[in-house]
Amino acid sequence: MAQTFDTIVIGAGAMGSAASYYLSKQGQRVLLLEQFELDHQNGSSYGFSRIIRYSYDYPEYVELARDNYPLWFAVEDELGEKLVIKTGGIDFGPPEDDMFQNTIQAVQDSNIDHEMLTLDDAHKRFPQFRFAGNFKIMYQPDSGLVRTSAAVMGHIKLAQQHGAVVKDNCAVQSIKINADSVDIMVNDETFSAARLVVTAGSWVKFLLEQTGINLPLSILRCQLNFMMPDNLNEQYDAENCPVYIAHVRTLFPETVYGIPSHHESGFKIAFHGGEPVNSPEEVNRTPDEDNVANLRKFMKDHIPHVADAPVRQSRICLYTMTPDEHFVIDTHPEYSHVAIGAGFSGHGFKFSTIIGKMLTDIVLDGETPHNDSLFKISRFID
Repeated sequence: MAQTFDTIVIGAGAMGSAASYYLSKQGQRVLLLEQFELDHQNGSSYGFSRIIRYSYDYPEYVELARDNYPLWFAVEDELGEKLVIKTGGIDFGPPEDDMFQNTIQAVQDSNIDHEMLTLDDAHKRFPQFRFAGNFKIMYQPDSGLVRTSAAVMGHIKLAQQHGAVVKDNCAVQSIKINADSVDIMVNDETFSAARLVVTAGSWVKFLLEQTGINLPLSILRCQLNFMMPDNLNEQYDAENCPVYIAHVRTLFPETVYGIPSHHESGFKIAFHGGEPVNSPEEVNRTPDEDNVANLRKFMKDHIPHVADAPVRQSRICLYTMTPDEHFVIDTHPEYSHVAIGAGFSGHGFKFSTIIGKMLTDIVLDGETPHNDSLFKISRFID
C-alpha cells in the first residue's frame, strides 16, 4: 500500500530543501526525495558560498531581493546559525557593457543604497583589485555570500523539525499525475500525495517529460576555483574583501565573478558560464587546467596578487539554463497541484529561500504575493 503525504518534493537541493521547509511550516505532511545523498556534489547546490546581492540588471530581481533578505534572516533566527555573511560587493567593467549599464540603472531606479566610485577611491578602498582607466565601479554595501551547503542542510533540518520526512538515495522511477493527486515510484515503492513540487535541478527536464511537458532547458558544465594567496586572511577573506562581478565580456570569454574566502575556503573565482552537455550523467567531473589558466590572465590584469597563487581546489558545478536566463517558478500548465522550480541559470541560489516560499504559495494557494512575472512557464509552454 502506498504511503501517503500532503506534498511530495522531488530534489533536495537549494530550492527543494527550502520548499520542504516552508511547506512543513504550513502544516503540510511533506516527503522530500533526493536521488543522491544529501549535500552531494553532483548538481548545483553544494559548496562554501554563493553571492547574494541587490545589484541586478532587471528591476524584478531587485524587488525579489528586497523580499528575499528578510526571509534569510528569519531562517537564521529559527536555525540559530549564520547563513548570510555581509561583505559588500563591487560590480566593475567598461561602460559599453549593456548588462552592467542596466544593473546600474535598475539599482538607481529602485533606490538601492550604492556608490559609484572614482578610480582613485576604488583603488584606495579595495587595494586587492586593479581597475582599468575607463571602468565604471559600483559598490553596494548589502552584498555578501550565502553559505551554500549550510543553507541547504539548514532548510532540511528545519523541515524535519516541522515534521517533514526526508529520504535520500531515492531516485524517482516514475511520476503519475492524477486529477487530484500524484503517485511517485521510488525504489519499487510508491508514495502518494495531493500535491507535487519538482525541483530536480539538471535532472528536471527528464522528469517533467513524464508529465507531458518539454521545457527548453540546457545544461552547462561550469568550473569553480578557490585560490590560496599568501595573504589570504589579511586581504582576501570575508572580513576584508567584497564579493565581485567583473562585467568584462568584451575582454574575456565570459563575465568573471568571485567571493572572498570564508573559514579558509580559498578565494573563489569563476567564469559565469561553461560548456554545454547533453545530460548530467555525461559530465566530466575532472577540472580543466585551461580554465584556471584563462582566469589567471584576468587576475593578472585585475587581481594581480592572486594571479600566481596556488589553487586549493577546483570542482565542477552545473547550470541549468533557460533560453532567456530567467527562472521557471509556476504550476504545471495542466495540473494546478503540481509546482515546478527549474532553470535557475546559474544565479538562483541567493533566492533559494524565497523561491521555496513562492513554490509553497503557488502549490497551496495558486498564487504568490511576490513578483513572479518573469518566471511564468507559459513563455515556453502554450
